[in-house]
Amino acid sequence: MSTHSRPAKLRHPAELPFYVFMVILNVIIVVFILQAAATLPYLPERLENTGWATTVRSAFIGLLLFVPGLIIVRETQRASTRGTAVELSPKQYGDIYRTMDDYAHKLGLKRRPNLYLANGNGTLNAFAAQATGHDYVVLANELFVNLRENNRDGLRFILGHELGHIRLHHVSLWYQLSVCYSERIPLLGPALSRLREYSCDRHGAHLSPAGATGLVLLASGRHTEQTTDIEQLVRQGQALRGFWVGLAQLPMSHPFTVRRLERLFKLGLFHARVRGTESVIPPG
Repeated sequence: MSTHSRPAKLRHPAELPFYVFMVILNVIIVVFILQAAATLPYLPERLENTGWATTVRSAFIGLLLFVPGLIIVRETQRASTRGTAVELSPKQYGDIYRTMDDYAHKLGLKRRPNLYLANGNGTLNAFAAQATGHDYVVLANELFVNLRENNRDGLRFILGHELGHIRLHHVSLWYQLSVCYSERIPLLGPALSRLREYSCDRHGAHLSPAGATGLVLLASGRHTEQTTDIEQLVRQGQALRGFWVGLAQLPMSHPFTVRRLERLFKLGLFHARVRGTESVIPPG
């Protein structure tokens, strides 16, 4: 199978249909706001200063300001990252830089993303973002240090996951605008976010089939990824079912970590074998 055809099939099967639904819903919301704003000049005098009219005016102003506001946030975030974080290069943590370069090629990215190491103030975090003409990934120091020395496969998984967001256009301006309103609806927005995370997990595992410890670190914290029994953790994910589990998941932007781990083993995207899981996609 070609280098670029395999990643295209790694998107979670429910993500694209749900995204299309959210885009349609977003368009309906925008049309409603525009139509409501258009009626304001023709309101009866008794309604002109009501709370309803004020709400519609505010929504219309927000609609007009959202696009430039989003652009400002995207551009200033990159500027801030460049000013406060260490940019990786062939001479600055060259091993990780070359891994990122290799992954970008395997995923068929049109441009090589920049990679930064930032002070995360103790958080285990990483994110992908985009500004005009630039894609980039930021790794928090706490995550980087814990994985680079003794768990490079885990770090590669996380790096592949973040590049998946770029590969699937989750960070592009057109994508963010296409769901800018519908994504803020409680329950619906988090549901789309969780599907994106599942899709990017598949990219991370495809690029780093031995990187399960990257998720273990997120589940159990620092210095535990090599001592935690992954098989038991996968079984914990298999047992994570029921009404209260589903209810607790609804407002969350990320799936439960043990469930993410269990699904990747079930798909066969991680090389390690855990008894009781059925492989759907052979590793390779």
